[in-house]
Amino acid sequence: MSAVYCDTSALYALLDRGDANADAAAKTWELLAGVSTPLVTTNYVVLETVALVQARLGMKAVAALRALLDPFVSVHYVDVALHLAALEQLISLSRRAVSLVDCASFAFMRQNGLNRAFAFDRHFREFGFDPVRTNSSP
Repeated sequence: MSAVYCDTSALYALLDRGDANADAAAKTWELLAGVSTPLVTTNYVVLETVALVQARLGMKAVAALRALLDPFVSVHYVDVALHLAALEQLISLSRRAVSLVDCASFAFMRQNGLNRAFAFDRHFREFGFDPVRTNSSP
């Protein structure tokens, strides 16, 4: 079974019950866990998510994020080549709404043959990746 990439938009929604995607995130997480889908992300997403969770929800939520990630999500570290490719893509896109973390995620997914993402960020679909939802197969 191929892995599913986890984005900040989904990880944050799992922790913030007030997030517009909280219910969909919880259902999708249960679906993915129920069929033991391999989940992956990058340290850039972890960094971005921790910063967002810490600022909006506090340190207890950061601990909850760690507990969520540690046993279930494999974190891959962005190397220099991937970082430079992501930075180059970011500059060439010349769009404020797409972040360096997004570009690193897209480059990582392409590099590793991943096409499915646990994400609510519309840019994943825009850049050719399929969002995993409860009504789609994991």
